[in-house]
Amino acid sequence: MPETQRLSHDRLVEDLAARLAPVRPLPSPGLRALAWAGAVLALGLALLAVLDLEGLRGPRPAEASLVLLGAVLTALTAAFAAFATSVPGRTAAWALLPLAPAALWIGASGPGCLRALTGPGIEAPHALPGCLTFLLGVSLPLSLLLVLMLRRACPLRPNLTAALGGLAVAAAAAALLMPFHPQETTATDLAVHGATVLGVIGLNGLAGGRLLDRRRR
Repeated sequence: MPETQRLSHDRLVEDLAARLAPVRPLPSPGLRALAWAGAVLALGLALLAVLDLEGLRGPRPAEASLVLLGAVLTALTAAFAAFATSVPGRTAAWALLPLAPAALWIGASGPGCLRALTGPGIEAPHALPGCLTFLLGVSLPLSLLLVLMLRRACPLRPNLTAALGGLAVAAAAAALLMPFHPQETTATDLAVHGATVLGVIGLNGLAGGRLLDRRRR
């Protein structure tokens, strides 16, 4: 290599090295999950201030507390699993973490489903659009926030990470709905809730996966 080219090359290396800035490592998956959960809590407090607490009136089914606990634990563990799988080198086995809380959430909802299917529940068509609007309206900002937080990492399994994020969002939205929803549910009501939850998970898995895939950027 001629002397002039070598000096030019060395100068380029020195110039690039001088511009290097230290990269701040991402917080741990647990801290990032707690930060997202804090945003969920803030949204819930804001909703408590402006909406009618219809779900807190009257007698509550015995399983209501278990349903709420299952939904909250599902949201927390799924969010942690999403952040964990977004880090290269982390095992995909973290995706199994929300299974037990999700089983509690679904299992505790069983008695309510049976009552809705076999009992003389009164359909309330006017409540269904409100529930659907609430679930979708809450899920959208929580999904956007979670995707933005996940994009800071480099997920090698973007669809899995996004689907876990969708589960976290769906569970959080379901938990936030409970204080504002009548405790007496109908079969149609439960069907709408279930379809909405599955839709949120599916859309997050598809759309979120595309947004998290660095190969598409």
